[in-house]
Order: sequence, then C-alpha cells, then structure tokens
Amino acid sequence: MRSFPLEYYMLPNVSVDGPVLGYFADCPIRGWVRDQWGKRYRYVGLVPCFSDGTFNIGLLQPGEWIVEPGLVYAMEALAARTRAR
Repeated sequence: MRSFPLEYYMLPNVSVDGPVLGYFADCPIRGWVRDQWGKRYRYVGLVPCFSDGTFNIGLLQPGEWIVEPGLVYAMEALAARTRAR
C-alpha cells in the first residue's frame, strides 16, 4: 500500500473534455478531462475499492489519477504508451 494520503491521488477541479461514455453513480463518464493547467487525461476505468468502500490506491498505475466519484484517468502521454503495448 502506498504511504501517501488519498488526496495525493485525486485530480481536483477538472474540466470536461470529450464525449460522454456512460454513467457511474449518476455522474457522466467523460472520455477526457483537463486539469487546471490544461493537461489532458484519458478515462481508463474505475478505481478498485476495498470491502469497506475505500479506494485501493495501491492498484493505480503510474500517471493514473482519481476523479470523483471513483473514475480513473491517465495522463495523455502515458495513456498513449499504454495503448501501444
């Protein structure tokens, strides 16, 4: 388990970018989001949770970030490398 607080893995204040792919917990899942500095992130899935409902941040890959309510987005450059594998 990683020793940093959950907040270190959260991507706050995102702006929506891209189509709606579906819904999770009554929230739209966007194909892409942008952070406050304009960096783009691609939707890659849902964050795994423990049985008590807390996020299992230990399973996040490098460059992956959580957007409430539990969506995982990867930084654009890293998402492209993952697709190439």
